[in-house]
Amino acid sequence: MSNDGVNQGRRRFLIATTAVGGGVGAVGVAVPFVKSWNPSEKAKAAGAPAKADISKVEPGAMIVVEWRGKPVYVVRRTDELVGYLEGLAEKLKDPANADEGQQPSYAKNTGRSRKPEILVLEGVCTHLGCAPKFVPEVKPQPFVDGEDWKGGFFCPCHGSRFDIAGRVFKGSPAAKNLKVPPHSYLDETTLLIGVDEENA
Repeated sequence: MSNDGVNQGRRRFLIATTAVGGGVGAVGVAVPFVKSWNPSEKAKAAGAPAKADISKVEPGAMIVVEWRGKPVYVVRRTDELVGYLEGLAEKLKDPANADEGQQPSYAKNTGRSRKPEILVLEGVCTHLGCAPKFVPEVKPQPFVDGEDWKGGFFCPCHGSRFDIAGRVFKGSPAAKNLKVPPHSYLDETTLLIGVDEENA
């Protein structure tokens, strides 16, 4: 086969133009694809720490703060509620907080908190993810038959009971204590959920 009459310069120009066009197209496809690997602004915001002003939380009351799309319960416990935590060990599944994944090391105490009067918990039942109800009264509860349960958190979905530190009672469907998220205090009235003081 003869190459007579073939314009070699035009051939090289067409090959080069096609290669450059293909390269530009490949980069045009690759850039959005690689960018899609980065988290969106909404995702970054969802993972960001949440601040809570606890100055107006009355003793015996609870506020709910959203962090990472989950409700976080912040309770200001009374001395009576804190005192109720003592002597419950034989009634609880994990009274010593042995499951390391359910709380940071600084919350591995009876009150599961940095400060005895402030409790910070994820408001998600460890059974099937329902939202437990806050029951602050230290008195026998009518919806728990035959039990000496005097308040804390009660999951209405399947009846799991937790004390005022989020520790699960024996006989409850939930196997684990409610989770304590990482948290720290920016000052006496500002709670930061999602960041430990050690890692701030």
